Amino acid sequence: MEHYDTVLDSPSQIYYSALPFCPPSSWLHECYVAEHLQAVKVVRGLPVEWGTCSRTILLHHVSETLSYGNNTIAVGLWSGEIIILDAITGSQADILFGHTGWVTSVVFSPDGTSLVSGSNDKTIKLWDIQTGGIVRTFYGHTNQIWSVSISSDCTRIASGSLDKRICLWDTQTGECKDIIYQQHAVQYVSFSPIDPRHFIFISYNSIQQCDISGYRTGFTYYGTHIAFSPDHTLFASCSGTIVTVQNSSFRTIVAIFDVVESDYYGYGDCNAQHCCFSPDSRLVAAAAGRIIYVWDVVSPDPCLVETLVGNTEDVNSLVFSSPSCLISSAKNQTVKFWQVGVLSTSPVVANSETILPTSASIMSLSLQARDGIAISSDSAGMVKTWDISTGLCKASVQIPGSDFNWGDAQLIDGRLIFVWHYNRRIHIWDTEKGELLQTLDAPGCRGLRISGDGSKLFYLDNGILQVWAMWTWELMGEVNSGWEEPTLDPLCADGSKIWILSEDSSTQGWDFGVLGSSHVPLLHASSGRPCLDLIGGTSWQAEGPIWIEDTSTGKEIFQLPRRYAEPLQLKWNGWYLIAGYESGEVLILDFNHLGSQ
Repeated sequence: MEHYDTVLDSPSQIYYSALPFCPPSSWLHECYVAEHLQAVKVVRGLPVEWGTCSRTILLHHVSETLSYGNNTIAVGLWSGEIIILDAITGSQADILFGHTGWVTSVVFSPDGTSLVSGSNDKTIKLWDIQTGGIVRTFYGHTNQIWSVSISSDCTRIASGSLDKRICLWDTQTGECKDIIYQQHAVQYVSFSPIDPRHFIFISYNSIQQCDISGYRTGFTYYGTHIAFSPDHTLFASCSGTIVTVQNSSFRTIVAIFDVVESDYYGYGDCNAQHCCFSPDSRLVAAAAGRIIYVWDVVSPDPCLVETLVGNTEDVNSLVFSSPSCLISSAKNQTVKFWQVGVLSTSPVVANSETILPTSASIMSLSLQARDGIAISSDSAGMVKTWDISTGLCKASVQIPGSDFNWGDAQLIDGRLIFVWHYNRRIHIWDTEKGELLQTLDAPGCRGLRISGDGSKLFYLDNGILQVWAMWTWELMGEVNSGWEEPTLDPLCADGSKIWILSEDSSTQGWDFGVLGSSHVPLLHASSGRPCLDLIGGTSWQAEGPIWIEDTSTGKEIFQLPRRYAEPLQLKWNGWYLIAGYESGEVLILDFNHLGSQ
């Protein structure tokens, strides 16, 4: 994935360039380099383990600045263009033409529908992302623009320039509402994420706070770059090799980091130049030369959690697209996508005895193929969403508890909702707001599932299936299956329909319809559900490679290494198979191509 474009254009480069440089600890290195590429001898430079860079995009011009909004990345180039990239795959979605000088600053509006850019051509432009067109151009600066920002209510744009002025613009009329003069050039300007009346700026390495009328507020600090946390509770500043994180309201210092002390790669003389917060305000990333550092500032003991190495030139911009994905641009015309806090292991393992770094065991899985995501939760209470097409982690959220036997998660109207059973109660958690929505009494639990349309919660215990309405928590109905210990089949919650599965693989199903209506038995429950016999239950215990077999045809369609033989969780919807393991790994297999064979 890191060299996706090169491999796509010339697949043979895998054998000539990629395999000889894979980590010596990996099975790929032992197999290909030792047996098939004996003529290749790498004297130095082999990585110790697989890196965390998941994609490198080579641009035709040097990139200067990055911004993220609504699953989209904007990259400002020295040539004057703005490249629009998909934040998940890295594919190019659009190119915005309009500036005649290099683009020095880009920033998305809070809703992600508009983009503001500043340029060496002395102009500021407001763009419509959907159409790629220019909404308005702002004229007035007499020298190059160094920084732009848009207020949280999208009514004003602030710009800082080499002409020693901060201009405040009306986004609707294009009129300059106010000019704040400085003694030196304005290097950086940023509105408060939540208060459209206040902003912070840097002039001659002096960090100052100001309101829209030009009145100075708060203290003055020394630094070269700043960043607000999305919730405005923290802000970070760079000064030399020091990155300081402070509380926005009380100005108390939360943590101080020194990139020299953290750097063991020989780039200790580089100053911290760029910093940013993750969307959940938990992590702070800073670039010092070619190296990127990521710290956890929310834990009781703030500490370095990641050092990202791989750029061959200095990093000139950083932005998080999710709590687990960081994107950087560098002066060597590249944009890199980094996975933060994701376990790095060899992609292929020779046998089950191979020792791998382990994470918390996977406890629950769900598939939302229509949204292109899979969702997993582990025994440490970490819920992650995964992009089905790329396998990349899109978001990672910690829930307030790790003890549960049954759980499920689903993206409902853009909100990731997680439910779990613990201590004789069902807990419903909104990961976006970070709050408990509801708890329901549930003495025991044999299964728990959110309906496919996100409107209902299915709960099974002692053969009794109950259905609750999401958001109102009204009991819509219940039914006795007649079985003593059936298990809720998590693969078969589809809209208002639910199937349960007994130990002898027989099924029962009901359609609970809308609120207030009686449930309707599904007479042929097995005919309307994905074929669960695709995975032979006994084959997972085999000694050697594991074959996935389509029992309707008897054809073996896919082979897995033995280490994937015993998943803790398994989901199959007729197109995708997702499995979770004790190691914390999530395996996603795409069987869509079988439909055309």
